[in-house]
Amino acid sequence: MQYPSAWLQGASLGEAIACELRLQIIDEKIKPGEVLSENRIAADFGTSRSPVREALKSLSIEGLIRLERMGAIVIGLNLKDVEELYDVRYLIESFAQQRLAEGNHEGLIQQLEQIIDKMKLAVKHNDFVEFAYQDFSFHEAIVTEAKHTRILHLWKSIRHIVMTVILITTEKGFDNGEERMNWVADKHRTVVEALRSGNAETIRKVVQAYFADSGETLIRSLP
Repeated sequence: MQYPSAWLQGASLGEAIACELRLQIIDEKIKPGEVLSENRIAADFGTSRSPVREALKSLSIEGLIRLERMGAIVIGLNLKDVEELYDVRYLIESFAQQRLAEGNHEGLIQQLEQIIDKMKLAVKHNDFVEFAYQDFSFHEAIVTEAKHTRILHLWKSIRHIVMTVILITTEKGFDNGEERMNWVADKHRTVVEALRSGNAETIRKVVQAYFADSGETLIRSLP
C-alpha cells in the first residue's frame, strides 16, 4: 500500500515523505529496530536530504523513530501505543462532542450525514481509501466545530497518525465484506443522533460506547 496521493494536496515534500514512511512503519513494512538512512531515503524519493530531515523530525516528535548519530532508529507503534492513541482520541472527541451539546449545529449534522452517505458509497465501489478518508473527515469535522483552540492543537499533533491507522485498519476491514463495512458506516449515525439530541449525557454515553467498540475493532485489525 502507498500513501494516497490525493491526501497530500498542499503538503510539502518533507510532509509527503513523512506520510509515506509513517505508513510503512505503522504497517510494519519497516520493522522496529531498523535504521533509516537520510541518504538512502533521499535517493529513494529523488530529493535532497533537507526534506528528509524535515520528515524524520516529524516522525521523531510522534515517537515513531528515535534520532541518533548513526541514523534514525525505528520504534514503531505497538499495541500499548495504539491503546494510548485511542485514549487521547476519546478524550479529545468526547470533550468536543459534549461541547457541541450547546448551540445550533445543524450545518455540522448535515455535513456528517453527507459523509456517512459517501462512506456507504465507498463500500459499494469497494474503495477503502475513500472510506478511510471520509471516516477521518467525520471525526475531524466534529473536533473543528467545537472551536476550542487548544483541543484543535492537540488533535493536529496526532491527526497524521490517526489518519494512517484508519487507512490501514480500513483496508483490512474491507476484507470482511460489505455488510461489515456498512455496519461501520451506520455506527457513525449513532453519533449524529446523539449530537442532534443536544443532550450532554446522551452524547457522553454514545461517545463512550462508540470508542469502546471501535477500540477493540482497531486493535484486532493492526499487524
